Amino acid sequence: MELYLLRHGIAEDNAATDADRQLTEEGRQKLRRVMKRAAAAGVSPSLILSSPYKRAVETAEIAAADLGYKGKILRVESLTPDSSPPSVWSEIREHRDESAVLLAGHEPLFSATVAFLLGSTQEMVDFRKATLVRIDVQTFGASPQGILQWMLTPKLA
Repeated sequence: MELYLLRHGIAEDNAATDADRQLTEEGRQKLRRVMKRAAAAGVSPSLILSSPYKRAVETAEIAAADLGYKGKILRVESLTPDSSPPSVWSEIREHRDESAVLLAGHEPLFSATVAFLLGSTQEMVDFRKATLVRIDVQTFGASPQGILQWMLTPKLA
C-alpha cells in the first residue's frame, strides 16, 4: 500500500472551537502547490481518510479535487490531534485492501505516526503544514514496517 500523510494547511487562529478552524487563503495556496506537484508525480489515492476537524476536511477536499479522486472522503476520529499512532495504524489496517490511502490530519499526531510507521521510538520528522509524506507498507501485522519513499514540503513544491 502507498500511504500518504497530508498535514492540513495553514488555518485561521480563531474560531468557536479548535475543530471549527478553517484554512486561510495562504494555507489553500500552499496546499495546492503541493498537490500540483503530487499529481505530477502520479499520486492517485484509492481512498481518502480525514480528521473530522474543518481544516483537515478542507485539506482532504482540495487533495481530492487536485488528485482526481472521485470517491467519498471518510471522516475518522483516529485522525484527530489527540489520537495516537497505534489508533492510526488500526485504521490503516482496516483498509489494507486499498492500493493507496491518503490521510489528512494534524500535528503532533503525524510526526509521531511517521516515526511509529518506520519503527522508530522517537519523533524525528519536522512535519510542516501542507506537507505530504509517502510511506510504503507491505504487511499489516500488529507492528508496522513502513518504508519512507519521500517527503514534499510547500517550499519544495
